[in-house]
Amino acid sequence: MTPEIDAAFDLIRQEYGAGSIDRVEAMLDPTRQNRHPLQHKARWIMPGLSHRPWHDPYEHAEIRPVVLAFEDAHAAVKAELATAWERRRTAFSEYPHYHFGEQQEWQSLHLYQDGRLTDAATELVPTAARILRETAVATGAMCPLLESFFSTLLPGAIVKPHCDLWNFTINLHFAVDIPDGCGVSVAHETRSWQEGRCLLFDYSFEHEVWNKGTRTRTVLITDLWHPETTIPERAALVALVREIRALTGE
Repeated sequence: MTPEIDAAFDLIRQEYGAGSIDRVEAMLDPTRQNRHPLQHKARWIMPGLSHRPWHDPYEHAEIRPVVLAFEDAHAAVKAELATAWERRRTAFSEYPHYHFGEQQEWQSLHLYQDGRLTDAATELVPTAARILRETAVATGAMCPLLESFFSTLLPGAIVKPHCDLWNFTINLHFAVDIPDGCGVSVAHETRSWQEGRCLLFDYSFEHEVWNKGTRTRTVLITDLWHPETTIPERAALVALVREIRALTGE
């Protein structure tokens, strides 16, 4: 670790107690890793978090208000997105996934990026932006290290099996516009999106997505803190990842 990370960790221990970030430090020690075989390609696995690929989107008190707010506003969100797709297609871009690079068949419109809500989202999809701000950003459920974006797969698109970076955040999928022939598999368990409803899964497990339908499929993807992480752990993780990104240019 760097002196900057050591200093940040020391401050957190002083505020929250000597053992408050033990799990974060254990995550950085490869000899203390206990990961599921289907998490083998994830960069970091923080110990002590549930080894569950799929979660009930309504079971976690911190996440439930986000889920319910999006589901209640489905009609408005879908209408605003359809208008944006039709009239401001240039606002969507090829999604730059760190595993696969930019893919023309995978389009995105970001609501939240680089630690803040985007201007484009506030203008083009105000209902979704408001819900995200009120239920996830303002409450601290949103992980500031990551993003929230409308993920649009064109017909025939496939996102190949992969593990994402870590297990201390969790992936919320709000199904906005879902044709037949679409699905997502996590740890070899396949589920289908139900339009207007949410799915919640741990994307450190191997997963893949496809659109075998005849029109575009759009879900709103939001990276939330794993509900079993604590406030001091979140502070330590933010300090750690931001320092690493500054050093490596990620």
